[in-house]
Amino acid sequence: MESRDATFFEDAFPMKDTPSTSSQESFVPHEPIIPVIHVEPSNIENPIDEDIEDADYWKEAIRNEMDSIIANGTWKIVERPYGCKPVGYKWYKARLVAKGYTQKEGDDFFDTYSPVARLTTIRVLLSLAASHDLIVHQMDIKTAFLNGELEKEIYMEQPDGFVVSGQKGKVCKLLKSLYGLKQASKQWHEKFDKTLTSAGFIVNEADRCVYYRYGGGAGLRKSKIFLSKNFEMKDLGMTDVILNIKLLREDDGGITLVQSYYVKKMLSRFGFSDCKSAQTPYDSSVRLRKN
Repeated sequence: MESRDATFFEDAFPMKDTPSTSSQESFVPHEPIIPVIHVEPSNIENPIDEDIEDADYWKEAIRNEMDSIIANGTWKIVERPYGCKPVGYKWYKARLVAKGYTQKEGDDFFDTYSPVARLTTIRVLLSLAASHDLIVHQMDIKTAFLNGELEKEIYMEQPDGFVVSGQKGKVCKLLKSLYGLKQASKQWHEKFDKTLTSAGFIVNEADRCVYYRYGGGAGLRKSKIFLSKNFEMKDLGMTDVILNIKLLREDDGGITLVQSYYVKKMLSRFGFSDCKSAQTPYDSSVRLRKN
């Protein structure tokens, strides 16, 4: 779940000395795409298998995931309440996911709705940035859903391989959201909204996933510091790619949105990076006749 919550600053440093970019090459697969299957671990045991490619990488990724969960105070270990059926879990690659499909509406959650920023809104903001010669910066919130605060009591089984010593048979009482929970996205949005509005950000009436605040370049730096104090952030600097759309700044301050970046990414994923391009998606040598 990638959150599309966007923070837009009306004033920022103007773009200067930005090199222009050359035209993009287009790639069209000439043959049907055949997926290239890579073995990826689906649970905690798989990375140990010698047949798994990059096993050490997956084990380290899983440890990092658990470190983030524990550091975030996502749960505490408690005795299983009488009659409680804890929510299960599973590993999706290196991410611990709760089996939200076992939750019961009314008992484990109420609302699940969470707004998502519209792509049209993002285009409008980029258009404003181009018109006013503004720099667009981007930050990423690591394990965003883990920051949501739960309103209902939810218990989950301890993950195999990470059972706390001397606490076998006990369960995890979730204090914050976990990926897979029905209400995870809603609780994260509420936490994010509360944090930004408390710092003076104003919610846009047309798109409630967009927040703005005045302050120019100094405000931009202060906002980054503020966000980093409240969440585990990664500063990506000037925006290069957003939602698989590559941004190219021109000498005149304009912004070109290029989706060939995503096409090339998909070609590489399916092993077609070196394929020959075609003028049309269908074989032009085939003659069509009327019935």
